[in-house]
Amino acid sequence: MNKRLPEPCAANGFLIDHIRLLSDSLKHWTGCGLMEEVSDPVIAARKLYFAPFALLSHGTETDPVINYANHKAQVLFEMDWALFTTLPSRLSAEAPVRAEREALLKRVTERGYIDDYCGVRVSSTGQRFRIEQATVWNLLDSNGGYCGQAAMFGMWRKLV
Repeated sequence: MNKRLPEPCAANGFLIDHIRLLSDSLKHWTGCGLMEEVSDPVIAARKLYFAPFALLSHGTETDPVINYANHKAQVLFEMDWALFTTLPSRLSAEAPVRAEREALLKRVTERGYIDDYCGVRVSSTGQRFRIEQATVWNLLDSNGGYCGQAAMFGMWRKLV
């Protein structure tokens, strides 16, 4: 079971170690990471936490739980950090599309990443929204071991 991360803030460097994991893993698969080359990587982690796009990750539990959700993801899904980081990631999709979501995750597991995912998600209040052109990738530790998956997307629209 994965350790639950505290909410990102200045005191914990906006979870710089976790952000490095997300960035390094994305760079492994695509050649491009999330962190700009800056003198202070905590500034990059803070920018990602408050970015205008959603960034999430989950761990390796049998029923993987969200372990990171930036501020934009929290707003879209209408959940604060405490609630979001107890959510099994499968529950971010409605029951009828969970099989589709599982197929997506299988494709990511096999290829390492995808950058063309579109699908419907649901907030804690039942607001449905469609995400477009999401990038989803496997997270790898420093030894190349699998340690979860991450997703980011900047395009979405509310559904009625």
